[in-house]
Amino acid sequence: MPAYPREELEEMVARWLQANRVAENQGDWIKSLGAMYTEDAEYGWNMGPNREFLARGRREIEEWALGAHMEGFEKWRYPYDKIIIDDKQGEIIGIWRQVAPVLRPDGSEYEVAGLGGSWFRYGGNFQWSWQRDFFDLGNAKAMFMDLAADGRLEPSVKRRLGKLARGQALPGVYALHASPGVLHGAKALFTMARIALLGK
Repeated sequence: MPAYPREELEEMVARWLQANRVAENQGDWIKSLGAMYTEDAEYGWNMGPNREFLARGRREIEEWALGAHMEGFEKWRYPYDKIIIDDKQGEIIGIWRQVAPVLRPDGSEYEVAGLGGSWFRYGGNFQWSWQRDFFDLGNAKAMFMDLAADGRLEPSVKRRLGKLARGQALPGVYALHASPGVLHGAKALFTMARIALLGK
């Protein structure tokens, strides 16, 4: 993993955060974020004890990660609370929150509890070559249940959750030990998260 000038990585982060704000405002994740990945980038996340999501290449990232899997989340906000830059390895950890675009009956926000974030690898030319998201799946499911109970869950999200529950195929979703490509193991992931949060 090559080192990069810290100023370049800081500029990449600034561009990424701005692109996220534009995506949230416009409700279009593909248009704002797609070009920020290299042609051969990989992007994945865990979906529980039996499933992984993995998109290989910019086209799959745009169509699956930023497209199909973001249907129903077009206006959600993902504000970043902490950014850790490792210029020696060209890697970045961003800690974010997940906030729905609607309010609870009492006027408070629907927000996923627990820790959420992304682990990025920089690929030069102001593009990511690799990304791994992590979040508390149990808390995300609990909030979806709250949204559904209050009649605020988007129909497209309902349909996708229903497909998962019935074991139907979703783009880029694989059995945990059958996903193509190389996804870093949980030990490495939690080590990076611990460093990002605790500095040790």
